[in-house]
Amino acid sequence: MASKTTLNAKNLESLGVQALAALLLEISTGSAAAKRRLRLALAGGQGALAAAAEISKRLTTIARARSTVTYKRRKALVDDLQTQLGAIVDEVAPADPALAVDLLWRFLALANGVLDRCEDSNGAVMAVFHQASAQLGAVAMGGGAKLADAMLDALLDNGYGQYDRLIDDLAPALGSEGMAQLKGLFTALADRPVVVPPKAQWERVGYGASGAVYAHDVLERNRLRSVDLGLRQIADVQGDVDAFVARLAPEARHLPAVATEIAQRLLAVGRAAEALRFLDDADIDDARWIPVEWQDARIAALETLGQTVDAQAFRWHCFARALSIPHLRNHLKRLPDFDDIEAEDRAMALAARFPHAMLALSFFVAWPALDRATTLVLARASELDGAHFEILTTAAEALADAYPLAATVLLRAMIDFALTKGRSARYPHAGRHLAQCTELAGRIADFGPMLPHFAYVTRLRAVHGKKAAFWAEVH
Repeated sequence: MASKTTLNAKNLESLGVQALAALLLEISTGSAAAKRRLRLALAGGQGALAAAAEISKRLTTIARARSTVTYKRRKALVDDLQTQLGAIVDEVAPADPALAVDLLWRFLALANGVLDRCEDSNGAVMAVFHQASAQLGAVAMGGGAKLADAMLDALLDNGYGQYDRLIDDLAPALGSEGMAQLKGLFTALADRPVVVPPKAQWERVGYGASGAVYAHDVLERNRLRSVDLGLRQIADVQGDVDAFVARLAPEARHLPAVATEIAQRLLAVGRAAEALRFLDDADIDDARWIPVEWQDARIAALETLGQTVDAQAFRWHCFARALSIPHLRNHLKRLPDFDDIEAEDRAMALAARFPHAMLALSFFVAWPALDRATTLVLARASELDGAHFEILTTAAEALADAYPLAATVLLRAMIDFALTKGRSARYPHAGRHLAQCTELAGRIADFGPMLPHFAYVTRLRAVHGKKAAFWAEVH
């Protein structure tokens, strides 16, 4: 049984209304956020109109604010926004959905101003506006064509992407009539270019690669971008792949990422042959990075078309060019018994001679094939790049128990990199790595061509003895 001093609703109720009211006033003293919560609660008790009035006052205050929101103040802003959004949904929407819709539009309209002055590297603030977009879709059910005009205005003012999900979120509320209305608005916008003013009235707003950039140029680019994005999203909602493709410039369709988007949609509607054509027409350079999504879409198209042999060959190709573990696993599981063992041996041999030792090491550790990782480390120690601590640290931890010599090679690579390059921020880690080398040395019977641990430390002191910040980390 919980103690009577445990903080829970039942125990707090036992204090009585007067005591709780006094306690809340005391706790809220000096806390603007707590006072806002209490005022919202009081307003909510008076009904939806009172709650809406309190929310409206706060939204106006946020809209007028000009102070910069640093990462330290970001959480308070997010809490404030979530409080107002929660009050709209919980206090106003059940009693007056139309009023809640108006407040949600006002809430979303805060985004540009808020994000202009806010450091949102982790996306926490944007997430609240995307949540508001989803709530608008739920509250506005049945709004139909009346929503279309408001949506177009919003999508034309989508400075930070706060409305990127709006069409998807509001599709059920729009219904077929509203979606047709929105499509018509975008189509009309597509035929209505921005008016170019007389040259004497051109407003220069910056410079680009081609020279001066003018306000009407920016507006025209925004118009075209908004039309294309809006009509593509509408096409997705309506399941119209051809309309989606029509909004893409012919040259853009050859970009791997764009070809993949097209192919995924064609596959979803059973048009695998067309999907494969778009994928194979993409500008793919096998010597450069290739999107995994493009590879997987091509495999899916081949499988759908019954070209299983080609699909298997392509899985092997994807593995061979970048040591892709998912492609190798999918390749092996489709082979008959015993054939998969032989194919795995071929894969391990290919990885061992792979040109990029760091990628090969990462592959062997993740597979896992720690014996092969050890062989690679000892044979290709000079190719190990101590800058890639995220790979080497993981590998050293994996090898330390069974293969202390290989783990030592990896740890030394990171130590040598930090000291040789003078990366003082890495000195604490390098000091810890040296301590690990000391522990591992007692389990290494033969260092082979490597310096024994004592000799290695002696060399470090001779070469880097003046780097006091590092030696202060050595214990």
